[in-house]
Amino acid sequence: MRVALQYCDGTVARLTLHAPTPKPVARPPMKIHVFDNTTDYKIVPAGTVIFKAGDAGDSMYAVLGGEVDILVNGKVIETVGSHGIFGEMALVEDQPRSADAVVKTEAKLVKVDRNRFLFMVQQTPYFALHLIAIVTERLRRLMAEKL
Repeated sequence: MRVALQYCDGTVARLTLHAPTPKPVARPPMKIHVFDNTTDYKIVPAGTVIFKAGDAGDSMYAVLGGEVDILVNGKVIETVGSHGIFGEMALVEDQPRSADAVVKTEAKLVKVDRNRFLFMVQQTPYFALHLIAIVTERLRRLMAEKL
């Protein structure tokens, strides 16, 4: 928006006003409930390294309880809690792990291998959509932190 002011002596001043850029709204992490009734979970003690950056990515994990820290270069970029997932990027891209995953508090984890993942994506479209929403949310949050 531009505003022009004309003074009594005939001079004109022009001002340009810019609307402030809205800050992203912080939202709680999305949760996935498709694994709530599964019985093939493992209880993993705090401090356990699930995987390290550079490892082959042959599975993702669903957190049914507890917390898992995701670290890049030793810095925690996210803590995944109950009903969250992690490790999905390696399955989607078929690339090595891009981060470390370390259990923060004793956690109940479901390991989802590539075959189970592909079956779920094919047979449960809402799982695939939810997965995309979670990855998009993470990307938006990381981008907002960088700005």
